[in-house]
Amino acid sequence: VQLDESGGGLVQPGGSLRLSCAASTSIFSFYNLGWYRQAPGKERELVATINSDSSTNYLDSVQGRFTISRDNAKKAVYLQMNSLKPEDTAVYYCNARGHTTWSVVSGYWGQGTQVTVSS
Repeated sequence: VQLDESGGGLVQPGGSLRLSCAASTSIFSFYNLGWYRQAPGKERELVATINSDSSTNYLDSVQGRFTISRDNAKKAVYLQMNSLKPEDTAVYYCNARGHTTWSVVSGYWGQGTQVTVSS
């Protein structure tokens, strides 16, 4: 499965960005999807997940600001990020997997897209 992220960039604090991830699989609807991020000098962390049944989960620090969604017809997953903070600065990665054990780092990965929040 190939995953291609887009939508990153430079935004001021309080601004918004929408990340997109397009997948190359014909069975996209069966995959569980997530967004991770990795800031310089820090470990990769799980930001948001949306399973094949459309159930979602969020990192506490982004709850209420970020929204994950999926469009199975377009084979895409999105991350709408509002009220961005400097601490959201990171490379964001799309992830797809066949299981829902999100405590395990596995599955398919995109190349990452840089998000920088700065004035």
